[in-house]
Amino acid sequence: MAMNNETEDELEKLEDAEDDALEDLSVVAETIDGPITAPVYHVLLEYSHDTFFAVYAGEPLAPGETVVVPTRYGRDLARLIGPVKNPEMLANARITRIERPATSEDLAKAKRNKESEQNAFQICKEKIKEHGLVMKLVMVHYLLEEAKILFFFTADSRVDFRDLVKDLVSAFRTRIELRQIGIRDESRICGGLGICGRSYCCHTISEKLKSVTIKMAKDQNLSLNSLKISGSCGRLLCCLAYEYNYYAEQRKFYPPEGQKFTQDGADWYVREVNVIAGTVTLDTDDGRQRTLPRAHFEKTGNTWRIINP
Repeated sequence: MAMNNETEDELEKLEDAEDDALEDLSVVAETIDGPITAPVYHVLLEYSHDTFFAVYAGEPLAPGETVVVPTRYGRDLARLIGPVKNPEMLANARITRIERPATSEDLAKAKRNKESEQNAFQICKEKIKEHGLVMKLVMVHYLLEEAKILFFFTADSRVDFRDLVKDLVSAFRTRIELRQIGIRDESRICGGLGICGRSYCCHTISEKLKSVTIKMAKDQNLSLNSLKISGSCGRLLCCLAYEYNYYAEQRKFYPPEGQKFTQDGADWYVREVNVIAGTVTLDTDDGRQRTLPRAHFEKTGNTWRIINP
């Protein structure tokens, strides 16, 4: 699929930005070593939309229930997505422990914290403006059982926020932690509607942000228009990665683009492979074109040939 230089430059910028966008928001504080004997649950930390797995040896827990879990920032509330039916599939996953179900006091404190977070957000925005810092405040979070407030922000470059931290400590009289996150993480935390009209995949479906490449779009025969394959965050669409493995596997049964076949006294070249339709489009240098089903192509060793044209 041909691209002009301007389009290619735009796509390279999107792809180069992916590594910077994959900020690690993993909050798992500790992992379990050795065999797992207790039930495993899929858990969501709602303020960051980070998901992880945790075990609990007590009474069975129901989906949607709120529990207390250890995180790298301190103990906090999380919501159960549901039990893991096949925990043996989590051999390489990071698994932590659920400490206990949340009490009514925990939930009441979390509600009060929500109200305090709104006030802290406004105060921090004012302080950022006073210091003339080029940064965007995304979210403020009070931990459940730690005297600490987390401030998440985005910025195009590193920010010297030492004076800002001093002001925030004076204002709140508690420990303050500022964390710079990627723009994809901002979309994941805040949510919104994508070009498909549905909620962002990173906010509602994805467990972790995955690297997305231009090759994924090419292999799916998508338009290489940066406006069409980038999300509201300005990075490549998360959904490009979802079906890529299927396309990569299916393409093994099709001749590659550019493959040459000699048929009817002419040289035919594969112009397009349509995995969804199950067809291959060929054309010649003199402008003739034909489309054949996948069943008309056979590979022997490293050689492709057309059968029953």
